[in-house]
Order: sequence, then C-alpha cells, then structure tokens
Amino acid sequence: MQLKEILVRDWMTADIVSVTPETPIAQAHQIMKKNHIRRLPVVEGDVLKGIVTIGDVREASPSGATTLSIWELNYLWSQLLVKDVMSHKVLTLREDDPMIKAAALMLEHKISGLPIVDENNVVIGIVTESDVFRMIVKPQVENAEV
Repeated sequence: MQLKEILVRDWMTADIVSVTPETPIAQAHQIMKKNHIRRLPVVEGDVLKGIVTIGDVREASPSGATTLSIWELNYLWSQLLVKDVMSHKVLTLREDDPMIKAAALMLEHKISGLPIVDENNVVIGIVTESDVFRMIVKPQVENAEV
C-alpha cells in the first residue's frame, strides 16, 4: 500500500476526550494529566470551537515571580476558563484524508495534533504525531525478525 492510500480513519483516535469553553482551566489540566494527553478539543455539543493544549495551560499557570500570595494565585487561576486560553482557529482534517496530509500539516504548522471533523464540524476523532509514528513503525516491527 502506498503512503497516499493510508487514511486518517485507520489511525485516528475516535474515542476522544474533550472539554467545553466554560471548563475551568485547572479542570482541563487535570483531565489531560489523568488521560495522559496533551491536547483537548473544545466543543459545544459535539461541534468544534477550538483546542487547548498543555502548552496553553502552562502559559496560563501562575508564575513564581509575583508578589501575590499562593491563595491569590490559586484564586485567580481557578477563575480562568478554557475559552480564555484556547486557540480558536483550528486546522482540521476529514477521516477520508490521507495520513500523509496530516503529517504534512503538522510539520508545516509546527503542531502535534489535528481534530478530525465531519461535514458539520462535529469532532469524530483526533490524529497526533504519535499516530503518524505508529503508522510508520508498526508495519516495520510486525515484519521484523525477532
């Protein structure tokens, strides 16, 4: 099979974890840690509204270089919502797109994941750089002599 024939649907994660724009950033951070993931699609209903990454969360986290008390810092951070730090413009793909397109978009835009949406912008999956690596490595490992 040629690389251009390998489709996103065959390698994407369909069982996605997502948050709403109104989710507190601290809760989104806990969801990422619990699920060992670095990005969360932001949805209203199932419709994609944005994406929040672990980098967005870290950037929004309180800095140690402040005169605020720990209680003030924690209070301010607890008031921050996903909609305050998420990226609103999100590159997406369809499940019928080739994986090589996913890899090219991630490389070109220096991002590590792309939500997969249907014609109504409903999130049906996500493809990440790990999926691209898995696509490349899995056939090689399966064919290797042990």
